[in-house]
Amino acid sequence: MSSSITGTIKEVPKTVEGPSQYLEEISRKATRTERVLYPIAAIVGQEKMLRALILNTINPSIGGVLIRGQKGTAKSTAVRGLAEILPDIEVVEGCKFNCDPGDQEKFCWECIEKKRKGTLRVIKRQKKVVDLPVGATEDRVVGSLDIEKAVRQGVQAFDPGILAQANRGILYVDEINLLDDFVVDALLDAAAMSVNTVEREGVSVSHPADFIIVGSMNPEEGELRPQLLDRIALQVEVTGIYDVEQRIEIVERRNRFNDDPKQFIREFEAEQDKLRSKIIKAMQLLPRVSTTRENLRTIAEICIAFNVDGHRADIMIERAARTNAAYEGRERITNDDIIEASEMVLPHRMRKKPFEEEEFSVDQLRAVVDGKVR
Repeated sequence: MSSSITGTIKEVPKTVEGPSQYLEEISRKATRTERVLYPIAAIVGQEKMLRALILNTINPSIGGVLIRGQKGTAKSTAVRGLAEILPDIEVVEGCKFNCDPGDQEKFCWECIEKKRKGTLRVIKRQKKVVDLPVGATEDRVVGSLDIEKAVRQGVQAFDPGILAQANRGILYVDEINLLDDFVVDALLDAAAMSVNTVEREGVSVSHPADFIIVGSMNPEEGELRPQLLDRIALQVEVTGIYDVEQRIEIVERRNRFNDDPKQFIREFEAEQDKLRSKIIKAMQLLPRVSTTRENLRTIAEICIAFNVDGHRADIMIERAARTNAAYEGRERITNDDIIEASEMVLPHRMRKKPFEEEEFSVDQLRAVVDGKVR
């Protein structure tokens, strides 16, 4: 039976060649379709959300941001629009894991081989925002490993997943509260070690997975697992805008974008460039921003006053406050920086009693800080 099958297929009939070429031409045109993103500088209001995203871009060690809010409040628009103002980074050309040519200790196996052969080339490209779909399978997230090929060929049998694409970039998870448990576990492991490890039948492959996690969610659809919530440094609440003029501006801008996206983008090009330049300057200034012992004392007093578990909040407030100072062009942290950071770090970390809703008071926060001023 097998011989009759193989014997009947010798070549593609000529009558198929025309349609095949036609379909290939359509495919080539389709791949050139340009994805147009709404400019982040054109978003009306939502300053706290934009500030949280920008601070993480300047200083990835802050630890990500969770955006909670109602539908239609520009959560996804802001995160995806962030891609247009991200600074360029150096990567190894052709690397599936976006390896940093300046950090050879974290090279993947392919870059190690390129370095050994002297074929390693460096290119510059924009930092990426990578989407993680809610329904993604485990293999799609962490990567898949062909055991049979791994035994014969080694790591070449590994097919990288989303965590590999997100290395040194931003991993965006819309509806993060609806993720399957196995995906949450993978994110927790990768976030803790900055490495993704895939193990199948005694065969193990590891690669760098150092990314900024940005999640968005509608609280009406369910809450986020506490373990993942604790790992995300900043949290902001977004709501609909109740100023009439701003709501009118939102509609007008959206209509102009829909009518002529490229023209609309040109209108905000100067503001986009200004924002990108400010981010780059803040990244350069950040290493020179100092934190005094008095700043740390204020942060500690705040965390004690708000009954926060552990010490992660102290660390995240200090990092966010230092980054906020750099963004504002200062080399010293002020109490305003500490307040700004605390408003984003504390609300989801406060210890609460059973059947009691946690309450975060900005007035109480300012009272604690003002009490430290001499």
